[in-house]
Amino acid sequence: MDKYKLIFNEEEPKYIQLKSHIKNLIDNNEIKDGEKLPSIRALSNFLGVNKVTVINGYKKLQEEGYATQIMGSGTYGKKKEVYKGFRKRYSNEIKKIFNSGFKGIIDFSGETALSSFFPVNELKKVLNEVLDRDGSKALVYQEALGYYKLRQAINDKFWGNKQKEDNILIVSGAQQGIDIASKALININDNVIIEKPTYSGALSVFKWRRANVFEVNMESDGVDINSFEKILKKHRIKCFYAMSYFQNPTGISYSLEKKKRILDLAEKYDFYIIEDDYLSELIYDKSIEYITFKELDEFDRVIYIKSFSKIFLPGIRLGYIICPEVFLESFQNFKVNTDIATSSLMQRALEKYIENGFWQEYIKYLNLEYRKRYLFIKNILDEDFKDVITYNDPKGGLNFFLNINSNINITSLELFDILKERKILITPGVLFYKNSECGYKNFRIGFSETEKEDIKKGMDIIKNILIERGDNR
Repeated sequence: MDKYKLIFNEEEPKYIQLKSHIKNLIDNNEIKDGEKLPSIRALSNFLGVNKVTVINGYKKLQEEGYATQIMGSGTYGKKKEVYKGFRKRYSNEIKKIFNSGFKGIIDFSGETALSSFFPVNELKKVLNEVLDRDGSKALVYQEALGYYKLRQAINDKFWGNKQKEDNILIVSGAQQGIDIASKALININDNVIIEKPTYSGALSVFKWRRANVFEVNMESDGVDINSFEKILKKHRIKCFYAMSYFQNPTGISYSLEKKKRILDLAEKYDFYIIEDDYLSELIYDKSIEYITFKELDEFDRVIYIKSFSKIFLPGIRLGYIICPEVFLESFQNFKVNTDIATSSLMQRALEKYIENGFWQEYIKYLNLEYRKRYLFIKNILDEDFKDVITYNDPKGGLNFFLNINSNINITSLELFDILKERKILITPGVLFYKNSECGYKNFRIGFSETEKEDIKKGMDIIKNILIERGDNR
């Protein structure tokens, strides 16, 4: 306790002095990374200050990334760089593992459908049909907006011809769609709202655009509307990025009521919604009704983005944007400046695949297969993990987002490192937050690329590690 001794001056607030003192102790390794700080009562008594001073000092440490609070357990010091540098380290570790051939790995980090599920024979059939019909034109002919018949098929099969084909733009997956939307909408220092936590690829795009990024916590049916509107009242917001179904990473889907409320706010406060429709094909529970923001969009405020890559073959980089009329020209220009055109042959093949009814049959098959895995892993969580984690039931998609209980003395980063040595991959929660000090008690488990026997084996190992780290004091 002696290292916390501090003589206060009269020149600055005591809580700032306390914050600086503890920060120096952490930087000088006198407080170790993850070491529990004294309780508010103990430290206030030791220093002869009121509890508010200690509370505010600890809050300031958390804001600056030098402390974390675990509800029901206390406040812990941490080395800021341990968390800050993890994104790059994680990326390098995953690349290294993939480059080594991925042998013997239980992969809970994957986000795409198993390639073994894909009906290759149907794809061969439509490719041959396209080449027989179009010849070399299928390989070289380019259209700036994307292959017209594919845009027609998307409008017809997915939207009941309610969209304008000219407003549908074919892109190379959702990531490119987000990039194009951000270039068309966002300038330096523009204000953007994102979900907290959110998809790390979108977060990277907004940071690259040097936007001011505001986070709003997720509730069980979408973002916290009260907090959302408070930001709208204080700041001129350019756009809101939302994943309407099975949000990555939380698995949360927006309620119809919340979608309507956000659309009303978009018109009232003059901002646009970038809707990333993520994995909405994979709904396992009839309580979830499929109605997108775009379907409810009376004021042309929604930029809709859909990727085929997550559930189609990942190597076939295809997706589409439906953009508001006002942005059509700028979206087209940014798409052309990015890569001119997406593969003509694969666009034509996908159009045939959809028109021949193969797409609908494939989605039915995926729902049947992945629902089995979803129920399998959900049962494991409910039966074996109830004392170590909590989670939101996604009722669809390909992931579970798990919250480590406060009495378990381990972070998701530590868990990642331990599991990596045992050839198991998870995705730590820190990757999904703007500030890297968040998400240290969360991790995402994906079941898209792992067979049942490996799911059981991997989950047993994770459970045992968490139980071993339990603190019942």
